[in-house]
Amino acid sequence: MSDPSTPASPSGLSAAESERLQTAFKDIAERSQKLLQEFAERYRQDGPQPVDPLNLTRTFMDFTAKMLADPNRLLQAQMELWQEYMKLWQVTAQRMMGQTVEPVAEPAKGDKRFNDPAWKDEVVFDYLKQSYLLTARWLQHTVKEVEGVDDKTARKVDFYTRQFIDAMSPSNFAMTNPQVVKATVESKGENLLKGLQNLLTDLERGKGRLAIRQTDMNAFKVGENVATSPGKVVYQNEVMQLLQYAPATDEVYAMPLLIVPPWINKFYILDLKPENSFIKWATEHGYTVFVISWVNPDEQLAKLTFEDYMKLGPLAALGAIEQATGERKVSAIGYCIGGTLMAATLAYMAARGDDRIAACTFFTAQVDFSEPGELGVFIDEDQLASVEEMMSKKGYLEGSEMATTFNMLRANDLIWSFVVNNYLMGKDPFPFDLLFWNADATRMPGAMHSYYLRNMYQKNLLMQPGGLIVDNVPIDLRKISIPVYLQAGKEDHIAPARSVYKATQLFSGPVRFMLAGSGHIAGVVNPPRNKKYQHWLNETDKNPPTLDEWRAGAQEFPGSWWNDWDKWLSAKSGPKVPARIPGQGALPAIEDAPGSYVKVRTLD
Repeated sequence: MSDPSTPASPSGLSAAESERLQTAFKDIAERSQKLLQEFAERYRQDGPQPVDPLNLTRTFMDFTAKMLADPNRLLQAQMELWQEYMKLWQVTAQRMMGQTVEPVAEPAKGDKRFNDPAWKDEVVFDYLKQSYLLTARWLQHTVKEVEGVDDKTARKVDFYTRQFIDAMSPSNFAMTNPQVVKATVESKGENLLKGLQNLLTDLERGKGRLAIRQTDMNAFKVGENVATSPGKVVYQNEVMQLLQYAPATDEVYAMPLLIVPPWINKFYILDLKPENSFIKWATEHGYTVFVISWVNPDEQLAKLTFEDYMKLGPLAALGAIEQATGERKVSAIGYCIGGTLMAATLAYMAARGDDRIAACTFFTAQVDFSEPGELGVFIDEDQLASVEEMMSKKGYLEGSEMATTFNMLRANDLIWSFVVNNYLMGKDPFPFDLLFWNADATRMPGAMHSYYLRNMYQKNLLMQPGGLIVDNVPIDLRKISIPVYLQAGKEDHIAPARSVYKATQLFSGPVRFMLAGSGHIAGVVNPPRNKKYQHWLNETDKNPPTLDEWRAGAQEFPGSWWNDWDKWLSAKSGPKVPARIPGQGALPAIEDAPGSYVKVRTLD
């Protein structure tokens, strides 16, 4: 608000407001000039970048040719859209005359873009909303109805069509979003000015690429207010640090627990804060918890392979745990692609007669990639070649590249909501530990990442007996005969439950499959005290061939599944023994948890 004692300028702004405006524009001009200079320097060094690295132009041209091959169907679709528009115009006119009418189109349940009352109460914004929804649904339906298109192309076109539809929402533009219009009028445009400054900050942070802030990155510090469970680093090599957590009980199960997280993210999703920390909860329930903290690799580690991650990751950890505790056998957890690595490791160990892992849990982990969900859209030869070319320049893939891919799976929540908040409303993002972790991405070594994408996603070799050879050992998942607890998330977009379930038909030992409510993160990190979501269990002796058949006989239970898992694992973890203190065994402590590897940030 302006100071009433300060004379206003002809523009209606006070002298103080005018001075503040000029200062802001000067700051924007200087920062913009610097960004342009940096862009010009990168262009001079790297040359022009590919205009269409994902080859979407050819994909959509081929698709359009198929669509135009049936002009009658296209004409019919256009007539249907025109009829829907006529209906919308009619009900809008009736509403403007004071009549009560039913909407022609309404947002899907859970669509937060149109929560503001003005989208329903104001005729103009209601019309914009419904017109957009009609067009969006028509476009998606029309795309899906085109004949003669192979499944891969159809999925790719459908996915990128939805990206376009999400981007074109009226909520994403200043003049068609009622909240932004109101904020602009009330602040005399300061929201847009602050939004432009936020945009420049994100461009600077991303070194010329837009790195949208989803949270206040300065509000959290690893080891201080996230990843705070007490413990020690007791072993390390060039690929990982092994953390041993302090016991929370006087006695613990004899069998230690090893957690293998994905190397694509940092492990502390399982230790964000005390009230939702799986690691803390496990120590409180009598487990001696060890966790692998993967390195954030740079160009010096570009040649690390899948075999290196296996040998220097879980296999090295097993030897270290035996030294630290004197126990040869352990139970293990593999999370997401850490679970894919664990499956390959278990098959490798089975082939060599190595029985050190007595039971294994998989969190949202795929081993059969025949139905990988929407991530499969990114796995074709053109896109893989583009990723490999990108990695060849530095030897690794930037963590932000994978973060963008995952964000696209939920673009409205993880991209466009922040565009509106940060750049149109001119607000700073809210401090949120989960989104801090989400943005704290890790790089991936070029050789390892290419191997994983091609052999798992593209060729699906892991599920084929002998499809992969690791250290001269054929990998056959059917040799895994130990007890397995298999968790999947009902709404998981990254590792779909249907895909995760396929492991039940591959492992030869007893498999307890559990379907959790929610998705890839909340389906796993759901402590019992929260009393959120639900889970399903089917006490069948043999898992049926498909998830649909399994669900037909499953029973729903309220709340977290953690207690069911504890009941399953505790029966396999041996008698209770005196609690072990990290660093007091044969392996001395190197440093305090969470260690130094996890603190290396990609954008630092």
